[in-house]
Amino acid sequence: MSVSGKILIIDDNDTMREGLELLMRRRGHSTLSAEGGEDGLRLLQDEGADVVITDLKMARVDGMEVLEEVKSSSPDTEVLVITGHGTVEKAVKAMKLGACDFITKPFSSEEFAIKVDRILRERLSRLELQQENLALRVKNTYLRSQTEEESPVPYGEMVGESEGIMKVKRFVARVARSESTVMVYGESGTGKELVARAIHARSDRHEGPFIRVNCGALPEGLLDSELFGHERGAFTGAAKQRRGRFELANGGTLFLDEISTISPATQVALLRVLQERELERVGGEETIAVDVRIVAATNTSAEELLAGGNFREDLFFRLHVVPLVVPPLRERREDIRILADHFVEKLRTRTRSPVTAIHPDAMERLCDYDWPGNVRELENVVERALVLAESETLSEDDLPFLANLGNAGAGDSIVSGLGDGVDLSRAVDQVEARLIRQALEQAGGVKAEAARLLNVKKGTLQYKIEKHGI
Repeated sequence: MSVSGKILIIDDNDTMREGLELLMRRRGHSTLSAEGGEDGLRLLQDEGADVVITDLKMARVDGMEVLEEVKSSSPDTEVLVITGHGTVEKAVKAMKLGACDFITKPFSSEEFAIKVDRILRERLSRLELQQENLALRVKNTYLRSQTEEESPVPYGEMVGESEGIMKVKRFVARVARSESTVMVYGESGTGKELVARAIHARSDRHEGPFIRVNCGALPEGLLDSELFGHERGAFTGAAKQRRGRFELANGGTLFLDEISTISPATQVALLRVLQERELERVGGEETIAVDVRIVAATNTSAEELLAGGNFREDLFFRLHVVPLVVPPLRERREDIRILADHFVEKLRTRTRSPVTAIHPDAMERLCDYDWPGNVRELENVVERALVLAESETLSEDDLPFLANLGNAGAGDSIVSGLGDGVDLSRAVDQVEARLIRQALEQAGGVKAEAARLLNVKKGTLQYKIEKHGI
């Protein structure tokens, strides 16, 4: 499919600029040209353009400054940057700032024309998808307003009144209406998925699907198929065509959990989809446009994510647009009482428990614990206590397993002092056994997940479980 467009060419080399302008006109495009960044930006403001083509190295206003101004003043205009040998790192930086592609000199006329044609096709597909989804949202909003009075959207199970959780709620309210990619950081069990669901529920995409992918739960080959889909016969066992999660999330939100675990090869494929908003299924040739809002999450910090060198910087900057850190439960202890009561109410019917309240002594024990597994661990502990409890009030006697877990953060230790000496091997075994119990508790008894939390192989974990008699 051939798509014509308005092309603005900015280059201080007269021969290069005039040659590219002639090439574009021969291919049916209308053109504008300028010999410097200042003149080019004025032309863009006065005339507009579908694509700006700019050399990176120019006097006074260079290509980077042109790129930043174009993406600021005309976000729908695509930018293709021209760079010379030895400056590819600048081209990568330009991609991080919003350029859709770059081309390195010297290049052929055919190579250049193919790139421009692809950029125009992708731009047209993206704008058409945006218009279709906007029309659908406007229609849904109108129909909803005819049948019910709109009320504030709640925050789902983001329960709590501490300053930490209130900051998260305020963040969700601000970012939800935008289309920006959100990166959620936080320890395991802090509720990163709840944040993603709240963002979706309060966004203009709330009528669309919310699709979750646990990137850490699937090996590389299966993750590609899960994300992008596959065609029949693409690999052994692919008996029929399957749509991937990106396609299923079209018009809605895709939550990429455990994003730090994906392989370098999958990172490349994911980067392309984020940049171009299109994909090919595994084993397929058809290009499929997708309109998806991305919320990603990881239990490592931004610094740790980049420090290892295994996560691509260009992908990081595509994801790290609007970052949010969800605080661990030990940093918002005032929420423990509220959450414990919430889980009693939520789980008592499912567990067929007689419990309707928590005794003050039992609540104090819950509040004194540091919760290394965070909110998820608290929910698991409350559920187990509800199953074991026999009276209407949950007591300390219903929490014996909590005492067995210890409280590594409350100031106690394996030894209160060296005194006449200590058996180091025994002390290390006690610490190891306690950590394994905490990991199993947090993982709900799933050994594969516990092994991941402890950063050991599943076979190693099984050996240590048997060694410590857990």
